[in-house]
Amino acid sequence: MKDNYFISINGKQDFDADDSVVSVETTGNYIKKKNFDYIIYKEYDDQDPKRYSTSVLKIDGEKCVTLIKNGENRTKLILEKGKRHHCCYNTEIGCLMIGVFTDKIASNFSDEGGELKVNYSLDVNSNLASINEISVKIRRMD
Repeated sequence: MKDNYFISINGKQDFDADDSVVSVETTGNYIKKKNFDYIIYKEYDDQDPKRYSTSVLKIDGEKCVTLIKNGENRTKLILEKGKRHHCCYNTEIGCLMIGVFTDKIASNFSDEGGELKVNYSLDVNSNLASINEISVKIRRMD
């Protein structure tokens, strides 16, 4: 399948006085299937551009977003508005069990493009680890 969407992902993480921002720009696909929006894209390794993982965002309107990452560090993160989920976040040194509570989900998509915004917090052993925002924008390239 040919990539036909430009995808811009911006993430912000706050904890105490430390802020970090991550931005990724890539190409991928957008699919509307039943009542779900899917964004599929590859994330390339900075050290070895031949290595990548495939990520899928499954969006259920403004109720739930599921992030599935395949590859060496497989992860499934469930962001459901108003609910806390436990997720195994795979890292190079092993699985880290985290709690995820989602405050806000806003999404608006069409065949031409759209945007997703999610606000959530992460905790480790029930201790707040960070407050996070993610924004995903897509736009048709052809």
